[in-house]
Amino acid sequence: MQAQDFAQALWAVGSRTAASKRSDVIAALASGQVVRTLPMRGTLHFVAADDLGWMLDLTAARMLQSATTRFRALGLDEATLVRSEQVAVDALAGGNALSRDGFMKLLEANGISPEGQRGYHVIFYLNQRQILCWGPPAGTQQALVLVDEWIRTRRALGREESLREFALRYFTGHGLATVRDFAWWSKLTLADARAGIALAGDELVSVELDGQPYLASAREWDAAQAARTARAGTGVHVLAGFDEYLLAYQDRSLPLAAAHAQRIVPGNNGIFLPIIVAQGRIVGTWRRAARSKSGEIEPEYFEVPGAALEKGVARAAKRYAEFVLG
Repeated sequence: MQAQDFAQALWAVGSRTAASKRSDVIAALASGQVVRTLPMRGTLHFVAADDLGWMLDLTAARMLQSATTRFRALGLDEATLVRSEQVAVDALAGGNALSRDGFMKLLEANGISPEGQRGYHVIFYLNQRQILCWGPPAGTQQALVLVDEWIRTRRALGREESLREFALRYFTGHGLATVRDFAWWSKLTLADARAGIALAGDELVSVELDGQPYLASAREWDAAQAARTARAGTGVHVLAGFDEYLLAYQDRSLPLAAAHAQRIVPGNNGIFLPIIVAQGRIVGTWRRAARSKSGEIEPEYFEVPGAALEKGVARAAKRYAEFVLG
C-alpha cells in the first residue's frame, strides 16, 4: 500500500479492512507485522514484514542502478554509503530506533552531511540494502530500525516463485490492469513482468475492454461478476490521498476522466488529494474538516451530486470517522 503520507496511508489500509480502527493499523506496525519501506519506484509503501525480503530481492538492484547518477551528484560515493551503513548498524543494534530527524543528526554527528537530499538518499540506499526499514510508530510517523532485528520471520522464495507471487498479488489487488501497469508499478522489466504473469497461469484471467487486454485475478473476477447485480446502486467510497486505486497504474483512464485529473493534483504539485469513488469512477475529492474532532469530512464534487451520491458519501464518511476515532 503506497504510504508516503503516513496518516492517509493508515486510512488506505483501514478502508480495505472491515470494521478496523486506526489503532488496529498502528498495532500492526508496532508489532512488526507491517513495515514501511521503499520497495517500488523509490516510493514509501506499507508491506507485510515477511514479504519484504523477496520483494526487494526482485526490485532493489534496478532501483539502486537507477539512482547511481543521483548519488554521484550528491557526493554519495561507495565509501560514504558503506560508512553510513556501519554508522546505522552501530547506533541501532540492540533494538534501538531513531526518528528520521534523529537519523539525520546521527549522520551529521559522524561526519556524513545529510544536507541537500543526501540524508534521504542514504535512507533510500539502506532500505534497498535491507539494512533499515520504518518500524514502530513514533508520534505521527515511524522510527527507523534494523531489518534483521525488527523482522522476525521472512518468506524465502526463489526468483520464479517471487515473480509469480508479485504478479498474482498485483492483479489480485489491482485488476483490471495491463502488463505495462504491472511493470510500471513494480519497476520490473517488461520481460520479468510477463514471466511473472505466465508463471501465475490460470490464476489470472484476461478481459478485453475497448480492444485493450486487461488482467485480473480469476478468483476475484469471478466473485466480482457474481456480486455485480447485488452491488448495483452502491459502491461509494472516500479513499485516501495517494491511494493505490488511482496511483498503481501507468494508465489511469479507467477510473478518472482526463478532464478531472488536475482536480486530483492541483497545480501538478505532486500531492494527490483524497478521492471520492462512486461505481468505480472518481467523482470528487475530500478533506478532513478543519479542527474537526469527530472525523467529519468536506467533499468537493466534480459535478453537482445527486441525492444518492450524497447519501453514499455520508455513509462512507461515517466509516472513515469510526476508523480515525477508534
